[in-house]
Amino acid sequence: MLAGTICPSVAVAQTVGAPATPAPPPVTFVPAPQGDIITQVNVVGSQRIEPDTVRSYVKLRPGQLYTAEAGDQAIKDLFETELFADVTVRETAAGVVTIEVKENPVINRILFEGNKRLKEDKILKEIRLAPRQIFTRSKVRADVARIIELYRRQGRFAATVEPQMVMLDQNRVDIVYAISEGPKSKVRQINIIGNDKFSADRLRGEMATKQTRITSFFSSNTSYDPDRLAYDQQKLRQFYLTEGYADFRVVSAVAELTPDKEDFIITYVIEEGERYKFGEVKVESELRDFKPDFVKTLLPMKAGDWYNAKQVEDTVNSISETAGLLGYAFAQVEPNFNRDAETRTMELTFQVAETPRVYVERIDINGNTITQDKVIRREFRLQEGDAFNAFLVKRSKDRIQSLGYFQEKFEIEQKPGSGPDRVVLEANLEEKPTGELTLSAGFSSLERFIVNAGISQNNFRGRGQSVSASVNYSQFNKSVELGFTEPYLLDRNIALGGNIFRRDFNQFNFIGGNQRNTTYSQVSTGFQLRLGVPLTEFMQFQARYNFSIDDVSLAQDFFTGGRCDPFLAGRFLCDTIGKQTTSSIGYSIVYSTLDNGIRPTRGNRITWNQDFAGLGGSIRYLRSRLNADKYVNLGRGFVLNFGFEGGYIRSFNRTLRDENGNAIEPVRIIDRFFLGQPQFRGFEIRGIGPRVLRYQLDEQGEPIIGRRRELLADDSLGGRAYYLAKIEMPLPLGSGIQELGIRPSVFVDIGSVFGVKRPQVTSRETFRDPADGVIKAKCRNIATGQLTFPPAGGACPTGTTPLPAFDEQFLGDTWRPRVSAGFGVNWNSPFGPLRIDIAKALVTQPGDDPQLITFNVGTQF
Repeated sequence: MLAGTICPSVAVAQTVGAPATPAPPPVTFVPAPQGDIITQVNVVGSQRIEPDTVRSYVKLRPGQLYTAEAGDQAIKDLFETELFADVTVRETAAGVVTIEVKENPVINRILFEGNKRLKEDKILKEIRLAPRQIFTRSKVRADVARIIELYRRQGRFAATVEPQMVMLDQNRVDIVYAISEGPKSKVRQINIIGNDKFSADRLRGEMATKQTRITSFFSSNTSYDPDRLAYDQQKLRQFYLTEGYADFRVVSAVAELTPDKEDFIITYVIEEGERYKFGEVKVESELRDFKPDFVKTLLPMKAGDWYNAKQVEDTVNSISETAGLLGYAFAQVEPNFNRDAETRTMELTFQVAETPRVYVERIDINGNTITQDKVIRREFRLQEGDAFNAFLVKRSKDRIQSLGYFQEKFEIEQKPGSGPDRVVLEANLEEKPTGELTLSAGFSSLERFIVNAGISQNNFRGRGQSVSASVNYSQFNKSVELGFTEPYLLDRNIALGGNIFRRDFNQFNFIGGNQRNTTYSQVSTGFQLRLGVPLTEFMQFQARYNFSIDDVSLAQDFFTGGRCDPFLAGRFLCDTIGKQTTSSIGYSIVYSTLDNGIRPTRGNRITWNQDFAGLGGSIRYLRSRLNADKYVNLGRGFVLNFGFEGGYIRSFNRTLRDENGNAIEPVRIIDRFFLGQPQFRGFEIRGIGPRVLRYQLDEQGEPIIGRRRELLADDSLGGRAYYLAKIEMPLPLGSGIQELGIRPSVFVDIGSVFGVKRPQVTSRETFRDPADGVIKAKCRNIATGQLTFPPAGGACPTGTTPLPAFDEQFLGDTWRPRVSAGFGVNWNSPFGPLRIDIAKALVTQPGDDPQLITFNVGTQF
């Protein structure tokens, strides 16, 4: 026994106002004279139970001889019914036997006190007693033992239950279970005896149960679980068999509860045995077109290798899957061993038994209460009547999981059909929320507080359709977008979708201190149509058409004489204003072998995109982009993701020049590439790449407000080319964290955006007075915008306004990489999915805007 038996006692409580009930008298038996013939059997004291019913429980009948033994047996029989609290049997007159009974009370209510970890509804389902039943002490004891067992399953071996009985009128009682739950019993120590080949720490690392340590705070595996004890023995055996120790066995496994009942000490005694190598490895196949020579090429082991039971198991599965590709759904592969203890070798023969080819008789789909049946069936790569193919079954599973409509760990079960050559495929699904309400917030030195809200439903009306709506709002950036996609148009494998949008972006300048004023406004209104068709099982072609009207306007305060004044707004902004239309057609080629499109663990995904603008409209360019991801399953929950993306845009517009004859960048700022969070963690929105910084100068040519970024005019220009590479890996830190919905990861991001023509900037030398060599404010003519130095008095004449001295710098236009590394956490919190990234910018270039922390939060429905 791991813990002592808890024996409950029944305490009697009295409710206020109820008459006191004396303790029941002891059971008595009044012996009758021997030899009397029973003439009558009377029942006294029964209330709910009919006297005839009481008489039916005993063997006393008129005409029988009454003896002391017969009376004693009658008492035993009545108590065995568990209907009575007290019974007396006596002969009150010659031949007259009287049975006096006191009935057990009826249960009015069952109450629980002190139960915080187990809810009442869960306990009530497990106990035997219920309201309106007859109270019995044996059932109370059984219920107490059952409740304690429930707590032991949770690892609370110190839990105690004290039953109490509250007497009521009309022979009724309330049963109260007073529960002391106690702490969760932990595993204080795991001892291993008999291990010579491997250290105890190495063996403990193979077990599911872990020792209680400070670092195991979030893990639930430190709690004692008897079922896990047996599982750990199997894990030890699997480990040694994998290492070649075929004779390994666990001699004993003992769990001892500490005297305070708070912790367990587990001790394993093991025998490792000798290590074996593979001997001759052979294959015997009874399948006509499944030749042994072909199967032998699939074997990973050869004679002389260390014996590995896991490798043998994997090989059996591999041979079975290969046979499944040929239509043998129930191929039986049996590994036969011939152990030689003297040479310590293990000869192995894989026996493939004869089995008929199998055809799909039926496909059953269960659990889809919202999703329509056809949405699931169209993802199956096999149809009813097709020859069975294990690869296509697995591919069907991956495609259904990639929909994102169902919970993980989904499998397509293969069950025998109506005949030996028939198989039934059964998909047991569990739907999950497919709607998502997202709310992301952030803080930017450029835009201050940013809020992005969106709502989407990826399985609209259970038909697999996608609808979405999003709103982005900040002081300088607002947008609204609506979208819809039909993945199977007219029940054909053709995807059709579109979206409409309106985006309002406001640029700004600093005018002193930390105050800003809007310089220009960019309003884009348009729509996109999309069409997608599959080329092969793993490749898809997508086409799209985009149309947008872009209106870039500048506040009138930055115009002089009806013309944009570069000294007020910046020369590159003056080159941007105007109203233009873009009409573009594009395509994408997507190649994907991912096992799961939502949360992949292995496979590749490559996407090539090109868009050509010039099908009408006033803008002409060719934009090309490449995205690639590779997922490598390292085992034990570690999945390494290598990602790369890059792009280039080439303009076909004619070269424009400003009033000074300088060439203007032909690619509009709204068509260029930008990098920063959330794509490039560790930097602000549009935080890297070419940019123009403006700051005010004093007479010595030094910045008046310093070089604090939040006090500078910071205009990101974007680039014509960019690249971004990332390496990311999740950290499986134990089932305790997984149960909380926490998925941490580490990552490294590397990238850059570059390639714009150098804009004309205003240098500090523009404000240096040649008369005295001092940098000073100039006077700007309100009508013409011409700049002149103030007269000797220092005040600007009428018709002009002072323009403080400033300096503009063009920075960040370089292909040299920026590098950041950090730690991110995805958490399915009670208020929705939450993503937090903490990233440190390790390599930066002049002008970059690093940002340490970003977060995103939302909810699902």
